[in-house]
Amino acid sequence: MTTLLALDTATEACSVALLHEGRALGRYAVIPRLHAQRVLPMVQELLDEAGIALSAVDAIAFGRGPGAFTGVRIAVGVVQGLAFALERPVLPISNLALLAQRAHREQGAEQVAAAIDARMDEVYWGCYRLEEGEMRLAGAEAVLPPEQVELPRMASGDWFGAGTGWAYAERMPIMPAARDAGLLPDAQDLLTLAGFAWLRGEGVPAEQAQPIYLRDKVATPKGAR
Repeated sequence: MTTLLALDTATEACSVALLHEGRALGRYAVIPRLHAQRVLPMVQELLDEAGIALSAVDAIAFGRGPGAFTGVRIAVGVVQGLAFALERPVLPISNLALLAQRAHREQGAEQVAAAIDARMDEVYWGCYRLEEGEMRLAGAEAVLPPEQVELPRMASGDWFGAGTGWAYAERMPIMPAARDAGLLPDAQDLLTLAGFAWLRGEGVPAEQAQPIYLRDKVATPKGAR
């Protein structure tokens, strides 16, 4: 059986999950600004609980953003370091997809409008629909003002609003059937999405473990054009 390690540090939550011999283990904590200190100890805790060495891992999944600039960079740095050392592939997964998958797991939602507070009076936005147990993107992910968010063309039925971006609900031109503005990504759902990606053969080399920011002006180095 495949052994997968998953970790996410893109938001206020820091989480790690491990799939080994069909059993999923996880750690989740909301610890702003402490991700760099806690993520590797959390990985070791799961390995110890499973009774395996890091070398038993077949691939490493991570939340590749969008999210906090520093948080996304922490995940990328940790994953690249581990994957290079182990010579293992990586599985980059969208943090908006993680939110949608968590909303499905906890709320049974089948259509999710995922939003993460992007600061600067904007939100990271993506709409997802359930297909064979996996929340899949409908349309494109974007960063935009709350007033400009929209559902996919021809959208119908109930939608669930998930994520911190829904703190701007009063400014959004959308009224979901229900919402949870406190929902954060969880590596448990990252593990689920990584499993689908792994079966499709979407693992990539460690050097391709790159972040997705959506807001290019934040990610562009000073002086670059």
